[in-house]
Amino acid sequence: MRKQFVIIGLIISALTLGSCARKVIRVDTDTQIDVSGRWNDTDSRLAAEELTAEILNGDWLTDYMQANGGKKPVLIVGLVRNKSHEHIEAETFTKDIEKAFIKRQVARIVSGGEMREELRAERADQQDNSSLSTMKKFGLETGADFMLQGNINSIVDAHKRQKVTYYQIDLELTNIQTNEKVWIGDKKIKKFIKN
Repeated sequence: MRKQFVIIGLIISALTLGSCARKVIRVDTDTQIDVSGRWNDTDSRLAAEELTAEILNGDWLTDYMQANGGKKPVLIVGLVRNKSHEHIEAETFTKDIEKAFIKRQVARIVSGGEMREELRAERADQQDNSSLSTMKKFGLETGADFMLQGNINSIVDAHKRQKVTYYQIDLELTNIQTNEKVWIGDKKIKKFIKN
């Protein structure tokens, strides 16, 4: 019995020492750290930077503003489908693109998807619970002129302890009225991983 207590004590001590050995440090969010070789925050940032630059410099923007007396286009971000072999959260780079549009004041952004549904639910709730002077009305949303959609694809080539992973993020901007695609851009990332 005493021997069992000693063994349990040793196990607890080992676990305690193991947990004390973990070290966590804060680093700059721009620091490139590749741990597993999978899609990470650096890939997301690179995709956002390149795609944002491409879309902001596209002819579609000046064409629209010239045809509409300098009026800024209204955009909505639609679905970016992840068809890759990994879990990739597209929102991390589509939000950066939205922020760039708003920060540079070249386009207006309207909410879509679940956020829009939440706003509509709040508006519906206000019909019963808000005063008439503060209640927001239905049917006054700003309609988007363009929708941004896309796909994330990947190709993996592996042999023994070596692997090459290729990612391609394709985004398209489509005129909602005409279905005309006014801009198409992509970001390609290739990684060589050796274990």
